[in-house]
Amino acid sequence: MTQYAVGDIQGCLDPLLQLLDQVSFDSRQDQLISVGDLINRGPKSLETMRFCKDLGPAFKMVLGNHDLHLLAIAQGVRGPTNKDTLNEILAAPDSDELLHWLQGHPLLMKAGDYHIVHAGVPPIWDMATAYRLAEEISGVLQSGESARYFQHMYGNLPAVWSESLEGPERWRVITNYLTRMRFCKPNGGLELESKNSLEMPLPFQPWFAHSNRKTAQDKIVFGHWAALEGRDCGENVFAMDTGCVWGGPMRLMNLQSREYFHQPA
Repeated sequence: MTQYAVGDIQGCLDPLLQLLDQVSFDSRQDQLISVGDLINRGPKSLETMRFCKDLGPAFKMVLGNHDLHLLAIAQGVRGPTNKDTLNEILAAPDSDELLHWLQGHPLLMKAGDYHIVHAGVPPIWDMATAYRLAEEISGVLQSGESARYFQHMYGNLPAVWSESLEGPERWRVITNYLTRMRFCKPNGGLELESKNSLEMPLPFQPWFAHSNRKTAQDKIVFGHWAALEGRDCGENVFAMDTGCVWGGPMRLMNLQSREYFHQPA
């Protein structure tokens, strides 16, 4: 089985299909792994969800911030913004089935020697901690607490992790690390406003650039940060979001060979 990771799709189904043709993807023996943000902003969010769901075991994904945003809208805690392209999903006859399928995915997963996450892993967590806390959120999403989770999901505070946090504040900061983080301090303190810049005044740095990062020896595949344009972020860190929905290419990575494939939008 060949495993392929793909960057943020965001409803851009056509370049995804062209990439899969490029590598002769065979759903009977290969596996496609999305780094999250399967939908939103692009033109074919509903078709993208249906295509990926229909791949069955040949498709895996982690949840991104846009995926969680869709689920929150479906819960009625938020309305779509004028930039969202989600109404078609919400109005579809198979909407409940698609949303249930989406909500069942994790925020962090392992694929061979790689760890797949949407935004990143803060420098203060080792991988065991990251999995423990990601699984905590998955447990909430699969429980009767899921509505409460979505009601309190939005917000930038707390800005730094503490094991003593409880309830919605604890869930929010875990979610922000795994699905929204770009810059943080060495102690994990988050800065969540900057999207297009690649540098910030110290002590803020990209999450993967901190010298104290506990996951430096772990192979991490992530998306979310289109402004990076897939650049080299250092050893063991693989940036997959090349901004397809903004006019860049879509990136696919063969996890066995580490070869990249690109398809223009």
